[in-house]
Amino acid sequence: MRRAGRSHIRDAGLAPRGRILHEWAASRMGALRAASSSLSRRRPLAGLTVAFCLQLTPETSALVAGAMRLGARAVACAGNPHTTSDAVAAHLVSAGATVHAWAGQSGREFRECVSLAMDSSPDIVVDDGGELSVLAHTRRAGPRIVGGTEETTTGVRRLRALFARRAARYPVIAVNDARTKATFDNAYGTGQSAADALMRSCGLLIASKAAVVAGYGPVGRGVAARLSGLGARIIVTETDPVRALEARLDGHEVMRMADAARRGDIFVTCTGQRGVITARHAALMRDGAVLANVGHFDVEIDAAGLRAAAVGSRRPRAGLEELTLRGGRRVILVAGGYVANLVAAEGHAPEVMAMSFANQLRCIAHLARRAGGHPCVPHDGSARQGGAAPHGGHARVARARQARKPPVQGVLRVIGGYGAGL
Repeated sequence: MRRAGRSHIRDAGLAPRGRILHEWAASRMGALRAASSSLSRRRPLAGLTVAFCLQLTPETSALVAGAMRLGARAVACAGNPHTTSDAVAAHLVSAGATVHAWAGQSGREFRECVSLAMDSSPDIVVDDGGELSVLAHTRRAGPRIVGGTEETTTGVRRLRALFARRAARYPVIAVNDARTKATFDNAYGTGQSAADALMRSCGLLIASKAAVVAGYGPVGRGVAARLSGLGARIIVTETDPVRALEARLDGHEVMRMADAARRGDIFVTCTGQRGVITARHAALMRDGAVLANVGHFDVEIDAAGLRAAAVGSRRPRAGLEELTLRGGRRVILVAGGYVANLVAAEGHAPEVMAMSFANQLRCIAHLARRAGGHPCVPHDGSARQGGAAPHGGHARVARARQARKPPVQGVLRVIGGYGAGL
C-alpha cells in the first residue's frame, strides 16, 4: 500500500474521485449538516483526537469531515476488511485526516490498521462493530480516552458483554439504540441496501421467490419489507417469541431454519449470531439457493463449513461463489459471507445515514465536554443540543431522553458509568 504522509491507503491519486463521491453523499445529508452547523461556532472538538473505525464509504466521509469541522484531528480505519472505498480513503487523506484502510485487507492487515488507529492516542472512539472499542477496553486503552460511541447492534452487544465482565474502561454511548438510528438506518437503510446487493450480485428476479429472513429485529423487518415489496414470499426464522409473533402478524410464515432451508430460494441472515446457516442446512436447500449475510461479521453463514462440504466451486459473477454439494445441488454465496449490502452493493442511502451520523456527531461533542474539563458524571435528564445524558453505574444500561430539538430526536442508551472497570 502506498503511504500518504502517515496514512496507509491504496492510491492517493484517487482523491479527486473520492471528493466527488463525498460531495454527492454530503449534499443529501441535511440532518448531519444541521448538526454540524449548530455546533461549529463553539468548535467543541478543538484539540481532540477522534478515532473512527467505520465502513469507509462516501456517507461516513461526511461524518469524519463534520468532526474535523468541529476542530477534531481525525484518524480513521476500516470497520470491515472489505468495505472501504479506496477513493473515499484518498479524499479523506487529502482533506487532512489520517487513514489506515484499503479495500480487500487481509485479516492481519485489518488488525494492524485498527492498532495504528489506537496508536494515535485518541480522546474519543467512534466505532461500527466494536473492533476499536474492544481493543481499547481490553488491551490498549490509554488515559486520554474519555468515551466512545457505537453504531451497530453487534457492537453494542459486544460492549455489553465487556461491561458485564467488568472489563470496560470508559463509557460508550449506544448510538445504535437511538430511535432515529434503529428506526431508519437499521430498517429502511439495510432493507434497501440488502435488496440492492441481491439484485446487483445475482441479477435475478426477486418476485415469486421464497425469501428466508433470519432474524426479525429492525434489520430483519426492513429486509422482509423490501423483499416483500419486490414480490418475494417471506419466511422468517426467529428465536425471540415476541418477534416471531410480530412476523406472523405481519403476514409472514415463521418456522425453524431446518424447515425453512427446504423451502427458500433466497436466504438473508440479520441476527448478529454465529452459525445461523450451516452446511447441514445447505444440504437441505434447493438447487441454486442464494445465501447472503447483512450482519456485521462473517459468522452468520458458516462459509468455511460450506466450502469444506463442497465438491466443486466456481465464480459465475463478481461477488458470487457457487458451491456444488454432493449430489450436484448448488448454493450461491454472496460476498463470501461478509456484509453483503456493503461488499456487493454500496451500503445505505445518504438520507438515512444523515440521521445516524447527526446522532454520532452530537454524541461526540457531548463526550468532548469531559475532555474539556467539564464534569461528565452519570446523571439523568435531557441533554443540550440533542446529545446523550449519561446515567447509571457500572455495567448498567440507562436511558436518557434527548432534547426535543431537530434534527436529532429519540432515545440513546449509555453503557456503563464513567470510570467503570478501573
